Amino acid sequence: MLSEKLFKEASGLFPGGVNSPVRYYEPFPRFIKEGKGSGVIDADNGRYIDYCLGFGPMILGHGDHAVVKAVQEQAEKGFSFGAPGEPEVRLAEMIREAVPSVEMMRFTNSGTEATMHAIRLARHFTGRNLIVKIEGGFHGSHDYALDSIPSNRVGNTDQNITIEVPFNDVEAISDTFQRYGNKIAALILEPVLGNIGVVRPDPEFLRVSRKLTTESGSLLIFDEVITAFRFGYKGYQDLAGIKPDLTTMGKIIGGGLPVGLFGGREEIMKNVAPRGKLYQQGTFSGNPISMISGIATLTQLKMLDYGKPTNYTERLSKEIAGIMTDEGVNATVNQAGTMFTIFFSSGPVINYATAIKSDAGLFFRFFQEMLKNGIFMPKSQFEACFVSFAHGKEDYADTLEAVRKSVSVVAAAE
Repeated sequence: MLSEKLFKEASGLFPGGVNSPVRYYEPFPRFIKEGKGSGVIDADNGRYIDYCLGFGPMILGHGDHAVVKAVQEQAEKGFSFGAPGEPEVRLAEMIREAVPSVEMMRFTNSGTEATMHAIRLARHFTGRNLIVKIEGGFHGSHDYALDSIPSNRVGNTDQNITIEVPFNDVEAISDTFQRYGNKIAALILEPVLGNIGVVRPDPEFLRVSRKLTTESGSLLIFDEVITAFRFGYKGYQDLAGIKPDLTTMGKIIGGGLPVGLFGGREEIMKNVAPRGKLYQQGTFSGNPISMISGIATLTQLKMLDYGKPTNYTERLSKEIAGIMTDEGVNATVNQAGTMFTIFFSSGPVINYATAIKSDAGLFFRFFQEMLKNGIFMPKSQFEACFVSFAHGKEDYADTLEAVRKSVSVVAAAE
């Protein structure tokens, strides 16, 4: 297979043969050469219905005509100038109109950059060091987000440190703020967890998080890299009725091209250079091609009915859960908007502790069978699947048939 040959070549060039660990799986990952609509084609011309969707950004599906046309037109004008351009202004205006809490913003090149600088800014603005994050929450591959410890193990709180608390645990978050409130710079959270699989928030947990941060003088950061414009033409914060101090975005706002954003109250954002003293820069930040792709994507999303892909996802999730039950396989299917995750678990999944009880080995065998049956999805038990506006009735029927075949094989092997 060409994918196998390419992986062998890649293994001598990249650590593990990939440029992001989430793309690696045994015996070798499929190398994708093309995407169109709801599907992708690999190097060996294998065709798959795609529920990975670039890990989220391709909400319109692959190769959307309007987005492709806009990108082509901009590419002919130039790729990068190291200077401001109108596209970044127009995209920022669209985002601020849709998500009013983002009064002022700064574009970056990735969600990782966005969260890293949002945390830096929170520490600068508050003059405090502690950052609180959610156990299992993912905010990019930088030390501020990855190097965290449980709140009950914190020692010297004068150091720059990130502590974590369980999602949806009002008592735990309240206790953490009671103990460390005057030292906490910010609480950063995904309003819907997407990187341990999909986990919905308890609305009370979000309300308490807003209350505690306000009372302690800390900042509330909503990481909406995944959720912004996925549940509607807005942020999840607007659905939840919670106004964070800072917000990070990525994925959909670039229409599939590299992008990130951190923004929020002008009072806070004005501290970023050159207006303020917190230095942040990026050669490709506000790149015109990414901005144009984002504009073309959001322009369409504003006119579309999110009910179609949401209903698709709701029905698909219920049908998959039913198939699992019929086959005698312990599984929980969590769904939120156009996101879903199949947990091979006998109980509900409401946070990190319950998610990691899932049978990751069984999931991977299921993933491999789904590949054989024409379904491309994230390879990890702890990732979200995504549905686009391009997914239709035929995809729905073919997906359920693939699930039946795959679960039958997996169940028989148990």
